[in-house]
Amino acid sequence: MGDRRFCFVGARAMVVACAVVAVLSVASMDAVTRGGVSAASGAASDASLDRRLQKAYRFQKGGWTYVHLEGSPSEIGFQHGYLLAAEIADGFEAIKLVDTHQTQRDWEFFRRTAREMLWPHIDAEYQQELQGIADGVKARGVNLDLYDIVALNGFEEVPDYYVPWLDKKAQKTASQKTNAPKLAAPGNCSAFIATGKYTKDHQIVIAHSNWTSYLAGERWVVIFDIVPQNGQRVLMDGFPGVITSDDDFGLNSAGIMITETTITQFEGWDPNGKPEFMRSRKALQYAKSIDDYVRIIKEGNNGGYANDWLIGDRKTGEIGYLELGLNNTPLWRTKDGYFVSSNFPRDPKLIREETSGFNVNDASSSMNARHARADEMVEQAKGTIDVEMAEAFLADHVDSFEKKKQANERSLCGHGDASPRGVKEWGWEGYTPGGAVQGKATDSKMAENMSFVARAGHPCGEDFGAADFLERHPEYLWQKPLLRDMKAGPWTKFQAGQKGGE
Repeated sequence: MGDRRFCFVGARAMVVACAVVAVLSVASMDAVTRGGVSAASGAASDASLDRRLQKAYRFQKGGWTYVHLEGSPSEIGFQHGYLLAAEIADGFEAIKLVDTHQTQRDWEFFRRTAREMLWPHIDAEYQQELQGIADGVKARGVNLDLYDIVALNGFEEVPDYYVPWLDKKAQKTASQKTNAPKLAAPGNCSAFIATGKYTKDHQIVIAHSNWTSYLAGERWVVIFDIVPQNGQRVLMDGFPGVITSDDDFGLNSAGIMITETTITQFEGWDPNGKPEFMRSRKALQYAKSIDDYVRIIKEGNNGGYANDWLIGDRKTGEIGYLELGLNNTPLWRTKDGYFVSSNFPRDPKLIREETSGFNVNDASSSMNARHARADEMVEQAKGTIDVEMAEAFLADHVDSFEKKKQANERSLCGHGDASPRGVKEWGWEGYTPGGAVQGKATDSKMAENMSFVARAGHPCGEDFGAADFLERHPEYLWQKPLLRDMKAGPWTKFQAGQKGGE
């Protein structure tokens, strides 16, 4: 997936990894209102004395923050909150700012939604982990409580799925039309998965770029290595404070490899369902097969953050494509072929029943233009697809509609800031500072060793300069306090159990 949210700029502490624990300096963090880190609020005792942190560590590499978490659910949560306290405080302020602005609701609404709509439907294991995150950030002096953390975890599904459902429900019962803002499920992300005769080694290759605002993307640069008490070891990218990948690229020790892109213009919500952020984490943690993954992520489906899931099983070489609507959930699978995904819904019945009218015939749309180019690239590379080709796929700048090379909203490596058109289906205006903000890729052999490659920033390697952009586009000056340069890092290999310097 990807998401289009804007993140608060805050100070970050550079933390050196050690075998026992990495300690964040609270004094180095700027104090901010609610969710800020304050030296005066009191720091925890020496981290080395806390057994919950003994197996955890973090380090920086290639523009990413790598975090190793291990233990019981509450221990994993505490480690997460403690080691990423600065990043969580920063990200929280961003989500709070954007969610309240776009939905015209105050933060108490999101806390109440977390408490009444999300929390009761979360499995006990993940309730313990979320509480652990809240405890961990509190130990570093961050003024966030459990329901702030739960609301942060719901930042994909609450504003863009629950709130539109709530507004539509209110309009049906209101005597006159309400002034609720028009919200749409976001699109974003480019991905493919291939196997059999399409790949160089006849095994699985999978790749994904996260499309989001540059503000969020600059900060969506955490690698989580999670060794849970139960289930499979997980290696995934992610957002600080969130228990799942959320743009969703990951693999587990049972050989499952997953990614997704969001279904454009999807509408639907089940108030009795389980949060998507919990279901996606649980599926990656416990699945040992494609069938397992599909079963787990569909269990208690609430319709939130509806995605097209690309799933591979390195043990069998089989790949699957799950279009996870609320009422329509078709699954395609093969051991000799490929699937591409760029936010276009595939199933005619789902399009008809669960979108606001996605136009499959509009070749100029971001979704369909990228679909055409993705198919073209995969077919051209048939029999030679490997991780190197995947990196080229994610970096591609061809506009298939205008049939020329130009980075914009139609290229697989998206550059919304270069497009005067924007993306109307997502509510992106012209020159929106958003697009492909990072990329990841792996194959069966790498997945067997629990590893993948990742690149922070545009997968093409181009940098984004905030000052120059704002000078050219003063209509986005409201972002000036938050927007900063987004530098592209190198393609970097990460592996489960990796330590700093490796």
